[in-house]
This record gives sequence, structure tokens and C-alpha cells, in this order.
Amino acid sequence: MTTARSWWRRGDNQRAEAQAAKDAAAQAFYELDTAQRDLEISIETISAVDDSPEARRALAAFRALGERIDQVSGAYIATVDAHDIDRDELDHAAASRARAELTRSKDELVNVRAELERFQSGLGPLLGKAETQLARLAPARERAKQSLVAAGNALDAVRAAGLRADDLAARLAALSPELTKLNEGASKHGVQETVQRADEMRRTAEAVRAEAERLPQLAQEIDTRLVSLRTRVQALGTRAEGVAPVLSELRRRFSAACWQDLQHVPEQAQQAVRQAEAALTEARQARADQRWADAQARLATVRALMDDVDGAVGAAGDRLRRLNEVSKDPKAEVEKTRFVIRDAQRLAMQGRSTPEPRHARPLDEAVARLDRALAALEGRHPDYWAFLTETAAVRETANRVVANIREERAQHR
Repeated sequence: MTTARSWWRRGDNQRAEAQAAKDAAAQAFYELDTAQRDLEISIETISAVDDSPEARRALAAFRALGERIDQVSGAYIATVDAHDIDRDELDHAAASRARAELTRSKDELVNVRAELERFQSGLGPLLGKAETQLARLAPARERAKQSLVAAGNALDAVRAAGLRADDLAARLAALSPELTKLNEGASKHGVQETVQRADEMRRTAEAVRAEAERLPQLAQEIDTRLVSLRTRVQALGTRAEGVAPVLSELRRRFSAACWQDLQHVPEQAQQAVRQAEAALTEARQARADQRWADAQARLATVRALMDDVDGAVGAAGDRLRRLNEVSKDPKAEVEKTRFVIRDAQRLAMQGRSTPEPRHARPLDEAVARLDRALAALEGRHPDYWAFLTETAAVRETANRVVANIREERAQHR
């Protein structure tokens, strides 16, 4: 009787140990399944936002880990199905095998869970970046929609003031398909694409709003420029008529080399004035039609033409003035140039007994060029313009040497 009870107790203990192993394996399976679900959420978050090579590698690694989890989980389920530890006829050997195999399954589940947790910890940077982008989604969508509303209100205010803004309205209407996609959300188009779409819509809408709000001021500016440019065109037309007498005096008093490059200025100036008047007429019509961009473009054309006329007309008068000055006293131009050369020579000698050859050589040549230019004036019909051009080139050479010396000394400080 005592022996029978001893065997019964040992069998009962084996059953209890097998049951404990089964419970431990079940707990390990549950914990692994929970951890896998948490990891899936992290991977889905990263995949929705990040398409970088690093993110793709993480996704591939997660799939491989999932296959490993499936294998271990399948083995656990098969082990549980293979051992019915609740049946009455469970013997000592069967209970022992069940305990051993269930313990092995539990250990495999625990090991895979440890692998999963290590993988999860390595996702920290990717997950943090993805969560940051997700946090941007709702605010980005809200800002985009607010900007659309503000742009629409600004257009309404402009129209109420009697101004048209057809191009701005067209730009705003072009955002309608994008708004539809924005409302469809990140689940269809992805987080990153949705955030980018929202940001682009916001920038476009804000640009439309800003331009609409500035439109009354722009109209006033265009009106002011129309008046001022009309006055300028008229004044330059009068100045252009004065170029012919200037050229006549140049021809009468100086050699052909001094004025021949200017002989087409009167014709070119008059043509430019005519073109400016035509562009000004087009600008007025564009303003009347409220084609603001066209009006601005025509006004820019008028300004460019007037700048050309101003420069050409001014060049003729300036040429006559400078030739008058140098013909009366060429030595003043020579002294001005010699001063620049001497200043460069003093700098080249500063702190030295002899100048650097690369500095001395161009300065010596500058002196010789100046002497030759002055000697060329001794003919019967001196080319004063060539003289002025040469002295300006000589001064440029000296100034270039000065700049080189200062740059070299600054580098050695």
C-alpha cells in the first residue's frame, strides 16, 4: 500500500512538472506574440514614412525575423498538440517527455523574443524620425487648409475693391485636385507624400494670398510708373534730338577716330524712343485690362529702352566734354595718370630695397605706354580719344598691381 502511494505521488509530480512547463511555454508564447505585435506597429510606422535604404533593410530584417518567429511558434503549437498531459493514463515517461519538449519550446520562444527585443532597440533612430514626421502630419494639413481659406478671402477682398485677379484665382483653383488627395489622407498616399503635399499647398496658397493683398498697391505703383515713364520718354526724346548738334561739333573739331563709333547714336536713340512709346502704350492697355504681369513687363521694357537711350545720349555729350578738356590741357590727364603710377610704385617699394619683378615690370611698361600716348598727340590731327582710352588703360594696369600687392601681403600676415 505504501509502495503504491509512492508511485502515484511520483506520477502526479511528473504531471505537475509537465503542466508547469506547458504553462511557462504558453506564457513565453504570449509574450513573444505581444512583442511581435508591438514591433509590427513600429515597422508600419517606419514604412509609412521612410523609404530610405536603411528603412528598407530594417523591413527585410523584420520579415526574416518574422519567419523565424513563425517557425518557433509553429514548433511550440505542434509540441502542445502532441502532448495531452491531462489524460488519466499519462505515464511517467510520457509526462517526462512532455515536460522536456515543452521546456525546450519555451526556451526557443524566449530566445527569439530576446532577438526581437534587440532588433526593436536597434530601430530607435528610424522610429524616432518616423514618429517626428507623423507628428507633423496633422499640423501640416491644418496649416494648408487655413492658408487656402486665407487666400480665398484675400481674393474676395480684391474683387470687392473692383480689381480682377484672374491669374491668382486660376492658381488657387489648380490646387483643388491636391486638396482632394490631401483629404484622402496618409493611408492612401503615405505620410511623407501627404506632408510634402500639404507644405506645397500651403506655400502656393500663401503666395496667392500675399500677391492678392498687394494687388491694390501694385495697381497704384503701375499707375505711378506709367506717369513717370511717360515724362521720362518725352524728356529723353528731346535729349535725343540734341545728339545731332553734339556729333556735328565732334566732326568739326576732332579727328574721325574720336567720334566715328558714335555716328549712329542719333538714329538709334530715336528708334529706341519710338519703341519705348509703343511699349508704354501697350503697358497702359494692359493696365486698363488689369493684366498686371503684362503691364509690369511692358514697363520694364520701357525702362530698359530709356536706360539705353540715356546711356547713348550721355555718351555723346560726355565724349565732347572730355575731348574738350584734354585738347585744352592734355598734361592734366598725364599728371593724373602719373600720380596713379607713382602711388603704385611707392607701394611696391614699401619695406623693400627693390620691387618684385612681377610688380615692377607692368609699372615700367605703364610709364612707357604713357610716354608713347603723349607723344602720339604731336601729330597734326591727334586722336585725343585714343589718348584718353590709353591713359585709362594705364591707370587700370597700375590699380591692378596695387590690388595684387595688397592681396599678397594680406595672405602673409
